[in-house]
Amino acid sequence: MSGRNPASDKRQFLLFVLSGGVAALVNIVSRLGFSQLLRFELAVLAAYGVGMVTAYVLARRFVFVASRQSVRRSFAAFALVNLVAVMQTWLVSIGMRYLLLPLIGMAALVDLIAHGCGVIVPVFTSFLGHKHISFRESAK
Repeated sequence: MSGRNPASDKRQFLLFVLSGGVAALVNIVSRLGFSQLLRFELAVLAAYGVGMVTAYVLARRFVFVASRQSVRRSFAAFALVNLVAVMQTWLVSIGMRYLLLPLIGMAALVDLIAHGCGVIVPVFTSFLGHKHISFRESAK
């Protein structure tokens, strides 16, 4: 982690998880709204967009404060890193909703459980992608 203090790296990851938790909550709550208008699959994708913008603003402001990347460049990189994360979120959400949860006989809160698990999955890959790509501290 580029010769940094391990305590600083842990603090940064904790801040990432906290800000990501807020963004995940925004994602899930907005999916509830989108589900009133869209099918579950599309509502998950639309909510991810709302959550992603929230996550970017919080990450830039509170987590990766030493980044020297421009807003334009960091948001473009943030969006690309999130393409991987949205695929993870969507696949886990859909897989759980239509395969795993029915297989184990789950009938209550299926959409919420599936989507919640889908949102949690990309935490580590997103942190590494944003730390080293979206908000890297020095231009390489």
